[in-house]
Order: sequence, then C-alpha cells, then structure tokens
Amino acid sequence: MRHGKYRFVVTFLAAPVAIYLIFVIWPYVQAIFLSLTDWTGLTPTQTFIGLANYLKLAQDNLFWISLWHNIVLLIVLPLITLTLGLFFAFMLNVGGRKKKNSAIAGVAGSKFYQVVYFFPQVLSITVIAVLWQSVFNPNNGAINSGLRAIGIPSTISWLADPNLALGCIIAVMVWWQVGFYVVLFSAGMAAIPDDIYEAVLLDGASRFTTFTRITFPLIWDTVQTGWVYLGIIAMDGFAIVQVMTIGPGGPDNSTTVLPFYLWDKAFNQGQAGYATSMGVAMLIVTLVFAVLTLRFSRRERIEF
Repeated sequence: MRHGKYRFVVTFLAAPVAIYLIFVIWPYVQAIFLSLTDWTGLTPTQTFIGLANYLKLAQDNLFWISLWHNIVLLIVLPLITLTLGLFFAFMLNVGGRKKKNSAIAGVAGSKFYQVVYFFPQVLSITVIAVLWQSVFNPNNGAINSGLRAIGIPSTISWLADPNLALGCIIAVMVWWQVGFYVVLFSAGMAAIPDDIYEAVLLDGASRFTTFTRITFPLIWDTVQTGWVYLGIIAMDGFAIVQVMTIGPGGPDNSTTVLPFYLWDKAFNQGQAGYATSMGVAMLIVTLVFAVLTLRFSRRERIEF
C-alpha cells in the first residue's frame, strides 16, 4: 500500500518537476555557463574563459554606477511605495467617519478612488514612460506649465539634469506601482474582523494607534511580500530608462541601470558572454535581497 502511494505521488509530480527543470532551472544553468565564455551572441560556438568576465566586471566603473542606481531603487522604491500604499489603503478602509451599523468606514467615494489608484496598472509600461516623458517636458510639459500657471517661472529640464533625472524615474515607478498595493492592502484590511476595531475604538484609540497597533501588524505578511516584489521590480527599470531618458541612460549615465547596461553590452556591443555575467550578478543581488528581507522581517504570525 505504501509503495502504491509513492508511485501515485511520483506519477503526478514527474511532469510538473520535469517542466520546472527544463524551463526554469536549465536556463539558469545555461546562463551561468555562458557567463564563463567569450560568446558574442552571434557565433554558434563559445570559448570557455573561466572567471575573466567577472574579473572584468570588478574593474568596470559603469557596472558599479549602474548597480548603485539599482541599489538606490532597491531602497527607495519599496519604502515610498509601501508607505503610500498603506496610507491610502488605510484611509479608504478605516480612515472615514463612522457610519450607521459599522464600527469603521473608509473615506467618501473609496470605491471610486480604488479604481483611480489602480488605473496605472492597466497601462503598458511603454505608454507610462511616454506619458511621463511628456509631463516632464521643460517647454510645454504639465509640471512646468503648472508652475508657470501659478506664477512660478520654471524652465527646469527634469530629465536633462543629472541631479534630477534618477529622482524622476523613481517618481514614475512609484506612481506606476502604488495603486496595485493600495488594492492589495485594502483586501488585507477588509479581511480584519470589525469586532477588533470596535474594541479598540471603544477604548478610545486614535486612528494612528489603530493603524500601528491593529492594522499594520495584522497585514504584516502582505507588506513583507510586497517589499520582496518591489525589490525585484527595482532591479529592473529597463523599459522606463530606455524610453524616458536622454541617451538613453543619461545624462552622463545618471540613470543607467544594470538591465539597460546589460542590454547595451549584449545587443549593441556584441558582448553576450560579458552581459550574461551581469545577469548572474543581478540574480545574486536579487536573491540576497529577498533572503535578507524575509529573514530580518520575520515575526510571529498573528491570527485573527
């Protein structure tokens, strides 16, 4: 009977495991091998050169600049996006005035706001980049035009200033992502029983106390997962940089991120092996970030 059970389990697992090995694990193995070669991306053969690409990476100044930009995104993007997502979600679900037969309520029109916040998620990232490139236009863009309309003369070249360009990219990525997390956190908050809120409000708790002592701890698992997902997104940024920035990647490499530098080396300069070593480096950074985030943000699960 026991052998029959094992045979049954193996039969059902064999196909999914085989598919996973072929389409997930095997490409990683291939990428690691290619990073140890001098492949140009065009030739049918590759010459094994060992760790030469990785030694070259260590001496590549632009690689470290690009990696630093991704690390900035890795820190700033999740922090701002999750903070705004939590604030808006709390206001839409708990921050309104108390209604009849309900201990808590969101602000008026909360359902409409959820749709508005989620709207960027239905747009292509290319459309978003083109849209915001127009918004940041120094001549007739919405930002400078709005400043001039209220009496502030402004000809700021937002995307042409090395000190502002990366901040503009971060702002667009926050705008793009925050709506998804508003909806995600709203779903988590809606699952919290009203009885819990009724108890703390009867004790005279403020909205801030309600959030810090009740809402935030009870949706912590969702916040933790969102931090990892946003970290993975922060290690990308290719499409926005490619479409929005001068160069692209400029000015003066101030917005060059690792995926864009990888693409440039692989497809413009014919250094596919070297570019693949960058991809492996990105994989390691992303895995380290995910492991550290899950490890240091671990806390006792709260049941309700």
